[in-house]
Amino acid sequence: MRNALRPCLGLVCMLLAACGAEVAGTAATAGSLAATGAQQARAQQAQVTDKLHSALDAGAARAASAAD
Repeated sequence: MRNALRPCLGLVCMLLAACGAEVAGTAATAGSLAATGAQQARAQQAQVTDKLHSALDAGAARAASAAD
């Protein structure tokens, strides 16, 4: 009876290994997408910060010229 189960056990092991590889591939893809999203968010944050500093500088310049 044990000899009859060995081929089935091998097949089950191969199927589970294939499933693990698929899960690992999916996790790697999700990690890559998260990294790309974080990089884009940092770039957008830098743009917003630059615009904010420009607006603050322009406001300070207007205030200084109005005081003159």
